[in-house]
Amino acid sequence: MKSARHQAILDLIEQHPIDKQEELLTYLRQAGYEVTQATVSRDIRELQLVKTAMGDGRYRYMAASGAGKVAHSPNRFEMIFRESVLKVDYAGHMVLVKCFSGMANAACEVFDAKQWEDVVGTLSGDDTFFILMRTEQAAADISHKLQQYTQRRG
Repeated sequence: MKSARHQAILDLIEQHPIDKQEELLTYLRQAGYEVTQATVSRDIRELQLVKTAMGDGRYRYMAASGAGKVAHSPNRFEMIFRESVLKVDYAGHMVLVKCFSGMANAACEVFDAKQWEDVVGTLSGDDTFFILMRTEQAAADISHKLQQYTQRRG
């Protein structure tokens, strides 16, 4: 049942520009799946779905993985980070990455997919994610590196 539901979710997000869990829940129920919001939230996490910007300024869920591995183009990190992140700052060993509402998971996912020195781990919310660094100097260094992606082109 779970694998069928997961496939239904992937089909639905491909067919419809779904950007909210409640909307996905409605589509799943219309397709005959009796699920709760908690189940949908867990499915989104397990499927590694991320919200990505569409050309018209809206967002939609998309699969971040293909065949079990995260697929990244060379510029994917820069594009998602630049479009998602408002500011980067640090204090002590922690780096704060402030994002547009709903975009922290996408920005954190592309951050995690890259290889960074001295990163202990990350923790993501809706509009913010934190990076725990091994040293204060490493936090300062990565903060400065990431700040270059917050400069809007235009």
